[in-house]
Amino acid sequence: MNIVFDLGMVLIEWDPRHVYRKVFSDDARMEWFLSEVCHGNWNLEQDRGRTWTEAEAEAIARHPAMAREIRLYRERWHDMVPGAIAGTVAILEELDARGAPLYAVTNWASDTFAETRRRFSFLDRFRDIVVSGDEKIIKPDAAIFELLCRRNGLEPGDCIFIDDSLKNVKGAEALGWQGHHFSEPTRLRADLTARGLL
Repeated sequence: MNIVFDLGMVLIEWDPRHVYRKVFSDDARMEWFLSEVCHGNWNLEQDRGRTWTEAEAEAIARHPAMAREIRLYRERWHDMVPGAIAGTVAILEELDARGAPLYAVTNWASDTFAETRRRFSFLDRFRDIVVSGDEKIIKPDAAIFELLCRRNGLEPGDCIFIDDSLKNVKGAEALGWQGHHFSEPTRLRADLTARGLL
């Protein structure tokens, strides 16, 4: 079985609140900013390949008074990524030690992923990582899963996809993959053990 991981919030913690709690004086203002200014769909366009220059210009055009706060999103991006999710990394390492074929499919901006890859050596355990920002395709688009299979000669029925987004898991399952909706490492370990993969 080919075991395919998502990265953000499965193996690597990411949360812009690590930055913006220090920027805004109260949580309500921070949550407004992250839902109305630099919101999830805005960030997803960088995962799809939009440049940060274009992203900043778009957000500043909507909220010119927030220009400084908007630019901090990229300037302090690595502060949003405080570290790995240790329990999942331990599972990854055990799977690798067993010789399991490991892959990853991630929605991630091209430049920030390249920088992040240098921070986390466990990413070298993957035989291939499909990065949405490089390919200009984001999950759950079928094309990104098909790309991984085509590039590596994989059959969908021989793959299990692990992601914290149920929508992304369902996207893979619609193509004949198995899926695990990730919530925390203990549940993942139990599921992989039940499947005979650990």
